[in-house]
Amino acid sequence: MAVARQMRRHRPDHGLTLTQMELLGEVSRTGVTTPAELGARLHVRVQSLTDSINDLVRRGLISRRPDEADRRRQLIELTAAGVALLEADRAERDEWLYNTMRENLSELEFGLLVLAAPVLRKLAYTDGKAGTLAV
Repeated sequence: MAVARQMRRHRPDHGLTLTQMELLGEVSRTGVTTPAELGARLHVRVQSLTDSINDLVRRGLISRRPDEADRRRQLIELTAAGVALLEADRAERDEWLYNTMRENLSELEFGLLVLAAPVLRKLAYTDGKAGTLAV
């Protein structure tokens, strides 16, 4: 938890809330999805996500379109701008983490964390969805 807090502190200021960044990360990991599926994965009610989704659409970071199979459902996916923002955000935090590890850990400690990362990723995505630990 402490490392996650430090990484959040080193996140660039995109003018987005942590909830919005979490939404972008989840859509990135799962691909095209619905607000109901997002709410279920994030353990929140869809109504709690509505403002964040609307703001991300307004900013051009996600797009929303009707589902061809069921026109009542909306499908959400990342736009090119959303992908670029997430990639830049992750790269900056990855660089901070790498530099911090190199400056503060022994070679053995560094190597152990590199080996442990895939195991932690596996635990983080126990539902079978592979992805990064970043939001």
